[in-house]
Amino acid sequence: MNLFRNNADFKLDVLREVGNIGAGNAATALSTLLNKPVDMAVPTVNLLPFEAIAERVGGSEAVVVAIFLRVEGDAPGNMFFIINREPARRILQGLLGFNAAENDDYSELELSALNEIGNILAGSYLSSLADFTGLRMSPTVPSLAVDMAGAILSYGLLQFGTMGDDALLIDTTFLEGHQEAEGHFFLIPDPESFEKLFRALGVPF
Repeated sequence: MNLFRNNADFKLDVLREVGNIGAGNAATALSTLLNKPVDMAVPTVNLLPFEAIAERVGGSEAVVVAIFLRVEGDAPGNMFFIINREPARRILQGLLGFNAAENDDYSELELSALNEIGNILAGSYLSSLADFTGLRMSPTVPSLAVDMAGAILSYGLLQFGTMGDDALLIDTTFLEGHQEAEGHFFLIPDPESFEKLFRALGVPF
């Protein structure tokens, strides 16, 4: 199945709207959690093959922070929120007020905070998608890992079994003063789920 051939522009327009609403919901949820304003840029949305994910986050050997979970319900799949080291440090310092180290030696509290941000983002984007489609979709409890991107994606394959061929990418940027911190949010529906999602969105498949 090639998602790029049929009605690609229409599909992306619909998914951008899902991403915009999800980002707004996430910013509101984070503002409430942190008791401070949280700004997020308008997300960029793309469809890409599963094998291109590692390259998108700096290559298979790039060390990243990844939050991953399983989506259950009418359109099951897998989700990853992947942050490179420097943006993760900026989020911890600028958004959360931690004195984050330059290396990968994160404290339990820092990892827990990053995990909660990933959880909020996943829930916000999933809620937006569920509202648009009318499908029942719920996330499992997230897991967090700090490792090379290739190893994390391989672990995801082992952990979840089947993995779809294509991914929905939502590049999410947090704004703090003059600094930006970008994270990459990937939804990888199971092979049958993409068709269900687009049909529910009213997009010819």
